[in-house]
Amino acid sequence: MELTERKKQILKVVVDDYIHTAEPVGSKAIAARMGGVSSATIRNELADLVELGYLEQPHTSAGRVPSPKGYRLYVNELMERQKLSLDETEKINQSLQLKMEELDRLLSQAGRAVSSFVNYPTYMAAAGKKSMTAQRFELLPVDDRSCIVVMMMDGNRVKSQLLRLQLKVEMDQFPILVNLLNSHFTKISTKEMNMRLMNVADQIPPQAFLLLSQIVSYAVESLEEAGHREIVTAGARELLKLPEFRDADKAHELMSFLADSKENLPVPEDDSPLKILIGPENVSDALKDTSVVVASYDIGDDMRGLIGVVGPTRMDYATVAARLSGFADGLTRLFGKQELPPKEDTKE
Repeated sequence: MELTERKKQILKVVVDDYIHTAEPVGSKAIAARMGGVSSATIRNELADLVELGYLEQPHTSAGRVPSPKGYRLYVNELMERQKLSLDETEKINQSLQLKMEELDRLLSQAGRAVSSFVNYPTYMAAAGKKSMTAQRFELLPVDDRSCIVVMMMDGNRVKSQLLRLQLKVEMDQFPILVNLLNSHFTKISTKEMNMRLMNVADQIPPQAFLLLSQIVSYAVESLEEAGHREIVTAGARELLKLPEFRDADKAHELMSFLADSKENLPVPEDDSPLKILIGPENVSDALKDTSVVVASYDIGDDMRGLIGVVGPTRMDYATVAARLSGFADGLTRLFGKQELPPKEDTKE
């Protein structure tokens, strides 16, 4: 069955109305919006859209509501892209008047600002754009039972640590260890580092291998810590204002997920500036009846940040996408140049 332009137009009307009313949309309301199309024709088109999987009918006598498939078509093809007004740009700039402090505190402040602006729960994440790797190792013997390991990571970041040797290692073994570390354990993932450790066991004495194991263990821990993703959430109480979450159990389930399982919130690995995940497109069961909009921004030092909004599938995608993109652009400016976007009216 062909998805004609009229069917697409009707689907758009249904999604737009349902976003603003949270009530199933009937043929009379659609006819009033479209003009020149009879209710009977619209009912036939609605039946086709249900059969095609773009709409759902909660009850026999009720109107229609969009399905996840319908929302996906709406977001991809039918949604009118919004630009921020001068007033909205001003509000974003005011919200981003944040002192550049510790990253977690900044993320928390920004998350609350975004939540109050879009009226949905939000989450903020910061992570490296790629997995951290060791670029170079140096060993500095202190005495016969200790040494300092120096590791240079991506982005010219350096970590060092004093290691206590479990067994004495001869001085002539240190250059050999440094050579092994730089030839076998640089520019690879932490998983590969652990796998390679056993491959070099027969190249050095047992005492030196014990020290090598200590160094690799320290390196793996440091690299994983450096690449750790910090996620903070804000505005979970906004759910209680939405008709979809009048059921206390349903609201509690999602609020608990945001508080206790935030590490499972969607964090897209690609560098796309904006991503929209609708209903079942979210991997976590707790999010199957929600939609998530995620915008990406640049922190610098090969780090990127993400702002995510969690709401009902009925959310106003165009408005949320525009505002979230505005915040992301502002945060990129804030991190990169210590300044905010210019005050200009973006209305056409």
